[in-house]
Amino acid sequence: MVDTTVKGTIAICTSCGAPNRVAAGKPLSAGKCGKCHEPLATQTPVEIDGAMLERLLARDTGAFVLDVWAPWCGPCRMMAPAYEASAARFADHVRFFKLNSDQNQEAAGKLGIRGIPTLIAWQDGDLIANQSGAQTGEGLSRWIQSTFGLSA
Repeated sequence: MVDTTVKGTIAICTSCGAPNRVAAGKPLSAGKCGKCHEPLATQTPVEIDGAMLERLLARDTGAFVLDVWAPWCGPCRMMAPAYEASAARFADHVRFFKLNSDQNQEAAGKLGIRGIPTLIAWQDGDLIANQSGAQTGEGLSRWIQSTFGLSA
């Protein structure tokens, strides 16, 4: 029997919340939401709230990283440029999100956040890595490559 199911992942649109199927091998940066036509992946991290995080965790099976941060946090601000550069560099494979822990305390609490910044990675609907503390430059790139099995 031949498997006729469509292979790929489900990516939740952070603009409208609609689920979208992304075909295997198709770059995330080329995908657009079928409902609102917004890009599914961007060259910059997308700020999300607790409700959007719940949607992502419930249905999204793609690869994504969440930066849990706060505006008053010096290490968070120090890591921000490297995180933005990584979003641009890896946009074809991984989506990058930010969650302000001050504005989303309940969501941060559910994630068990004890210190910020904290990076959390998911793939195929599973939490696959958790990294506390600021990561900058090549260290952040190596962590993303290692976490998601990406080549240099």
